[in-house]
Amino acid sequence: MPVQTKLLGFLFLTLLLIACSNSGAQSSADANASAQPEIRVKVEGASITGDVLLVASIGDQQFIQDTATMEGDVAVFSRAEPYSRGVYLAYYPDKTAVQFMMDGDQEFSLTTKKDDIPNSMAVDGSRANELFYDTRRFEVNLQPQIKAANQKLNGLAANTPEREAAQKELDELLARRKQYLEELFANNQDNFYARFKRAGQNPEIRKDLTLPDGSPDNEAQVAAYRKDFWSNVDFNDTALLRTPVVFNKLKRYMEELTPRNADAVKESADDLLQRVIDKPEYLRYFANWITLKYEPGKTNLMDGEAVYVHMIQNYFTPELAFWSDSMTIYGLQQRAGEMAQSLKGQPGPNITVNDINGNPRTLYDEQAPYLIVYLYNPTCEHCIEQTPKVRDFVKSRNGEVGLYAIAIDTEEKAWKKFVQEYGMSEFTNVYDPTNRAIYKTYYVDHTPELYLLNPDREIIGKNLKAGQVAEVIARDKE
Repeated sequence: MPVQTKLLGFLFLTLLLIACSNSGAQSSADANASAQPEIRVKVEGASITGDVLLVASIGDQQFIQDTATMEGDVAVFSRAEPYSRGVYLAYYPDKTAVQFMMDGDQEFSLTTKKDDIPNSMAVDGSRANELFYDTRRFEVNLQPQIKAANQKLNGLAANTPEREAAQKELDELLARRKQYLEELFANNQDNFYARFKRAGQNPEIRKDLTLPDGSPDNEAQVAAYRKDFWSNVDFNDTALLRTPVVFNKLKRYMEELTPRNADAVKESADDLLQRVIDKPEYLRYFANWITLKYEPGKTNLMDGEAVYVHMIQNYFTPELAFWSDSMTIYGLQQRAGEMAQSLKGQPGPNITVNDINGNPRTLYDEQAPYLIVYLYNPTCEHCIEQTPKVRDFVKSRNGEVGLYAIAIDTEEKAWKKFVQEYGMSEFTNVYDPTNRAIYKTYYVDHTPELYLLNPDREIIGKNLKAGQVAEVIARDKE
């Protein structure tokens, strides 16, 4: 996608839940930024037949912040008030992109060549960008050596002198990089680039965590790694939110380092949010990102609704959600309250609804050990596709699995026609034109919705396809 199209289509994470303030809290470094910035960028060989854009970052998104005025071949970004601190790009019409740090001092120049930006970069007036490009040059030159050493090591047999020598070579390269970064951090503690670079570093694996026989305790090491994952991030500096580093860590923390079950996701979310409970901008960013990720219909996590409910009920409250108005909070809490009635692991709500003959049918009266609660709409394409599969699966289990089918958002005539047409007559089919009988019971965000109840009538599966039910039953029996 061309960057202009992507930039103009930028969507803030919080848009679906809140109306964010544009001001927000600023760190002291933001408040002390240059009164009138002037950033001068010259790239030899880059086209200037068009606008040179100043592109800002928020998380993994980018948006146009300003357009340069041109002084010959120098792009000049200037305005009355300071730019927010963060990571920026000077983006040229020929797609040349010069990345740089916007710190408190916003009067500086960058001069480079299009065909070798990092190695030819000259910085005047910005310590953050001097460090940025010094480090980039160091890593650009070191990385091929590390890659070659790794390839050499992987091609050698274990327990040989050659492999030991190759391992030593690799270790020396990695130690050289580690020493460089340690000196960078120690000598530039108040510099924005140093905080940015430090935030992106991963914690070291805790080799002291071992089993009684002396072998690594992998489970403990993973838990400690996850616990230490945010230790390098300075949550006092809100400018880090205007870089890719916090987003990248958040995504990895939630998607790779957290086990794929609702309880683990809630635990990781709580651990992170408690770290920033008194850091408003981080609280807002993390709470919204996690909540939107696990919003119903946007995740394939089993019972992702449990995460969504947990986030809304604990963090979208009048006391914490300073970014939202009372009506929005009320609506979110009401929706979460409805979902909370039918989360995995809870007793399935018992309901009584009239069947085709007008007789009341109570869900808990169903005798089959396992019970599918199937909510559908007769005109829904996915319902039309799934219903025969659900029907055939229930028949194939010879009485082990029952079916309590609930038609919703339809009319009686369409419901009865659907039951006959799709061979559902031998099962319990119910319909309440008011939906009152199932209100605040089995939550439906899209149809069909399939819940599975075990012999104790506990919800052991939801958001299931017909082909997944047998596996859930097998796990329950274990």
